[in-house]
Amino acid sequence: MKKIILVAMVAFGLTTVQAQQREKGTVEIIPHVGFTISDFSGSDAADNGAVSSLKFGVGADYYLNNRWSIRSGLNYETMGSDVDDTITGLSYVTIPLNANWHFGKTRKWNLNFGPSVGFLTFAESGNVDVKDAFNKVQIGFNAGIGYKFELTKKLNLLVDYQSMAGLTDASKDLSIKNNYGSLNVGLVFKL
Repeated sequence: MKKIILVAMVAFGLTTVQAQQREKGTVEIIPHVGFTISDFSGSDAADNGAVSSLKFGVGADYYLNNRWSIRSGLNYETMGSDVDDTITGLSYVTIPLNANWHFGKTRKWNLNFGPSVGFLTFAESGNVDVKDAFNKVQIGFNAGIGYKFELTKKLNLLVDYQSMAGLTDASKDLSIKNNYGSLNVGLVFKL
């Protein structure tokens, strides 16, 4: 009887440990939404306040092994700042390319980092279109941490925090860069 219980415990333990581990070539699709807080930084970004917005997108993880994956996707994000009670909102379609390190006993945790490129789709300041005053492309550096809650073998709930520091100026004439942090939730579908 003790042997049966021991074998059952080992089998259960192995299936639990393997639940989150992924093999090389595994692909996961991740639709997500998030709450973002952003502002400007740079020498011309004095006395600006943060603005909040929603972001949404879809990402994909391609696993190189059970510890590392490459995550990319397509996000719609609004960034900007509040300067003298005038909100400047800049909307981007952003493509990140992050290295994603999965850690912990069951690989439910992940740290990610890498560059992103954003394409300006809309710019408004105080209800005035200011798109011509801003660069059409921005380059940023992303970093984040997340945790997956297993719902089924092929479906997880991802909760993560992502940040982006602008590396290029958002404005054509001023030294300002976008910065943001976002708290996101998404569904992870293992294909």
